Amino acid sequence: MNFQKRLLRAEPNFQILAKLWQINWIYVVLICLLAAVGYGALYSAGGGTSRPFAEPQTIRFCFGLVMMLGVAMMSPAVLVRLAWPLYGVSLVLLVAVLRMGHVGKGAERWLMIGGLQVQPSELAKIALVLVLASWFHKVSYRNMGNPLYLIPPALMVLVPVGLVLKEPNLGTAVIIATVGASLFFAAGMRLWQIALLIAPLPFLTKIAYSHLHDYQKARVITFLHPENDPLGAGYNIIQSKIALGSGGMWGQGYLHGTQGQLNFLPEKQTDFIFTMIAEEWGYVGAASVIGLLLVMILGGMLIAMRSRNQFGRLLGLGISMNFFLYCAVNLSMVMGAIPVGGVPLPLISYGGSAMLMVMFGFGLLLSAWVHRNSTFGETTDREP
Repeated sequence: MNFQKRLLRAEPNFQILAKLWQINWIYVVLICLLAAVGYGALYSAGGGTSRPFAEPQTIRFCFGLVMMLGVAMMSPAVLVRLAWPLYGVSLVLLVAVLRMGHVGKGAERWLMIGGLQVQPSELAKIALVLVLASWFHKVSYRNMGNPLYLIPPALMVLVPVGLVLKEPNLGTAVIIATVGASLFFAAGMRLWQIALLIAPLPFLTKIAYSHLHDYQKARVITFLHPENDPLGAGYNIIQSKIALGSGGMWGQGYLHGTQGQLNFLPEKQTDFIFTMIAEEWGYVGAASVIGLLLVMILGGMLIAMRSRNQFGRLLGLGISMNFFLYCAVNLSMVMGAIPVGGVPLPLISYGGSAMLMVMFGFGLLLSAWVHRNSTFGETTDREP
């Protein structure tokens, strides 16, 4: 500790070294371990070669790792100043994707920027966490009981949710709304307020279903009865379940999975990458990956709880919740527990936007750890 204090009192370059020293390197190792699992799975998905999936993913991860460490050293004051501009940029990109977005699988979700394919909804999730943490860290617990204080942050959530629904991208819209709701609860929203919001949901379900696109309704029907169209709409989930079951306890062996290597398994490098892992490594391998994901989620929650300032707590919670929902939705999807929604498994599934935004989010989480002892922006009556 004395060494760290001397560094902090020294020149700016030594302050950077001091912050690097304080980074939670155990969590960084967990991130690298998960990325290594992804490399192995994508190497297999490529037929035993690093191209076309594993090598580009590794390059993106290395870039993301540097970005993550840079973000981790940013102070809460800097992050608060960046929150609104980043949120504004994410909304502009979401509007742009509706105007000139790249169409894929029935939806406009991507923009081509400088030859790169960007998914603005991934940025919107992280930007929303930042802007809500920035808003709520200034609001006292007493004011949280006043509904008028909740109208602006509610609009912050509803605007990106509405834009993402227009793409249409129901899965990501649900994740954004859930992340936003979790931050409302963590910031001190009253139980009676939550009850008032939840009460109409059952009555709105039928209305929401009637406004779904045809392909979204087909996903729900396929989820309930995949056997009705085994070679069409039900093909993906049926093949996923076959691959999961064929892995058994110890798996068929690395690079020897029948459904994956013989290309029966669809989207094996993205949505269904976990199925390929389970087929080749069996129950033991699949459970190990789930265990690693669980440790990372709980570690993120611990980082959030260790923060002495409200901004860090909410930031850590929001990033951890976003990561949890990524994992929960993807794993539930490939196991047939929920309809297929096109949500990747973070750091394992192939993809650029998701990879970089997840790493950016981890940088924010590590920043909450580095600055956990800061009393930045605290109000005088935070506790009830």
